[in-house]
This record gives sequence, structure tokens and C-alpha cells, in this order.
Amino acid sequence: MATTTLRNVRFAGMASCVPHRILDNIRDCPPQMKSERERLVRNIGIQNRRICNEWQCFSDLAFDAAESLLQSLQWRREEIGAIIVVTQSPDYLSPSTAIILQDRLGLPQTAIAFDVNLGCSGYPFGLHVLGSMIASGGIKKALLLVGDKCASVQDPLFSDAGTATALEFDSSAPEMFFDLNSDGSGYQALMMPVGGHRQPFGGEHLIPTRDANGIRHWPSAFQLDGPAVLSFSTQRVPPSVERLLEYAGTPKDEIDYFVFHQANRMINETIRKKLGLPTEKAPSTLSDFGNTSGASLPITMTARLRESLTGHNKHVLLSGFGIGLSWGTCLLKIDANAKFPELVVS
Repeated sequence: MATTTLRNVRFAGMASCVPHRILDNIRDCPPQMKSERERLVRNIGIQNRRICNEWQCFSDLAFDAAESLLQSLQWRREEIGAIIVVTQSPDYLSPSTAIILQDRLGLPQTAIAFDVNLGCSGYPFGLHVLGSMIASGGIKKALLLVGDKCASVQDPLFSDAGTATALEFDSSAPEMFFDLNSDGSGYQALMMPVGGHRQPFGGEHLIPTRDANGIRHWPSAFQLDGPAVLSFSTQRVPPSVERLLEYAGTPKDEIDYFVFHQANRMINETIRKKLGLPTEKAPSTLSDFGNTSGASLPITMTARLRESLTGHNKHVLLSGFGIGLSWGTCLLKIDANAKFPELVVS
């Protein structure tokens, strides 16, 4: 697909929800790892992360975000024609989490509901899928719920969050521009290797190994190839941004904010510098919220840009990248009437 344009779709609002429990990457790590963790925090820029209670699912956070947004918009629920959930943390392997949330949110049974299995790149892809459905004219109002439950006490990177975005049909809405890409040859750089049909979960995956610091690691845990992800992110994202700006005929200085997936400080700073962007135009939530997977773009917009976006017309570029490998960039004009409720803490 590469570059494409959506018309007749208005960005109506966005809300985000995070758990109330905060993990400090230094204070809450094992004592024998404190010096190593301090060095890591300096490099990746992640001080605090949010982690769900044991009973909480991603869908609970997404539900609270959606409720906050719907209240702010004052939409009638019977008007909502679709709900798409972008997550790698479904409530169940089946049925779709979107169908469960359709019922929980009191949406009509005529609403289309399905899941999209994407992580850190998921927001631009989900926005395009839902926007394309609206652009056809058959659906007038819809919700996009994006996020994951991926935090653990031991891992210093990931954090939990759920978000909601509202789109609606509007023949006078400004165009939305997208650049969407996939490269499955690099799928092993970021993956959950166990639990699918290729490698079913077995008893041997319950036996952990210990590293030099005595920390246990499970064979079924999420696998991340740091050098490969760094190379992929810093080589693919800047050209995607440049390509989309050229396609849209929009110079960089006309963009108010460039919001990138919050991977880690090293990756994000390399991308920013390659694009020649000032720090004030590339907001970050890494220190306070960590890597929230597909939710990181909405989290950054609501936690850092809410006051700037509320009541003002803004030109915003969003870029997500990660598991797949996949990367997507979108360019939006957000009008002054779009709603951005305060960050929900659940």
C-alpha cells in the first residue's frame, strides 16, 4: 500500500487510561541489579512504568478510556457503527475482545466488531482500517481501542495502557495521509515464540533458567533482539516520515508535533536527530509511562499534548513501529472541537 489518502473522516477525540500502580525501574528492581538498572535507565530513559493489577486486563483499561471519551463527546451509543480493537493482549484467544467490549459498552448489535493483532505499530494501521470503513459512508461514528497488557516486574521496558479514539463521517473533514509498511522477513526480532500452533505451549516451557544475576527467564517469554530492533527502527522510520510529508505536500515546519512510538530514548533520539526535529516538537512520555506498545502514540498525545490540542487546530504526524516487523506513519489535521479528556487512572 505504502502511501494513501483518506477523505470524509473526522478525528473526533481521544482518551487514554493507565493502571494506578507505578513501578520504579530502580527502586523496585532486585538489589543486586541496582547499578546495572541505573545505567539502563540512563540509556533507555524509562524511570517509571504502569502495571495492571492481577485481575485487570487490557480491555478493562480500554473500556474506561472509551467511557471517558463517550461522555466527553456526548455520543448516543446507538449511533456507533463499528468498534475495532488493536491489541496483542486479548481477553481470550477467542472470541474477539472487540465483540466483548461491544456488549460491555452498550453498543448496538448492528455495530461491526473485530480485533487486529498488531503491537507498537498498531495505531496508524488501526486508524486506517477504521477510517476506510467510515470513508465509504456506511458507518457514521466508530471507536478504535488500542493498547496492551505487557508490563512485568522484571522487564524494565514495557508498561500497560488502554486508549480510545473516536472517528466520524464528515464530508468537510481535512484529508488524512498514511504510509503503511510490513517486512515479515524480520519477524523473529520481536515475537512471542510459544503458544501458537507453530510451537504449542508445553510443560517444558514452565521451567525457567537463571542468568548471572539470579533472575529467572521463561522460554515462553516475549523475545526481543535489541540490536535488530534499533537498526530497523532508525533505518525505516525517518524515510517513512519524509515520504509521507512529500506525498502530502506538507513541509516539516508546518507540522506542530511529531509523535513517535515510545520505544526507548536511544531509538527515539536517533530518529528525531535524523529528521532534524527540535525536541519541543517531538514529545516524550518514556520517563513516566515507559513503552506502552500500540498505546504509546495516544498516551503521548493525551498526557503531553492535551492542553495544546484542546481548543486549537493542530497538524500532527504520528509514527508507530515494531513487531511484525511493521511501521506506519499518518498525518492528521485535528480541529479545535476534538475532545481530549484527562488521563484516566484505573
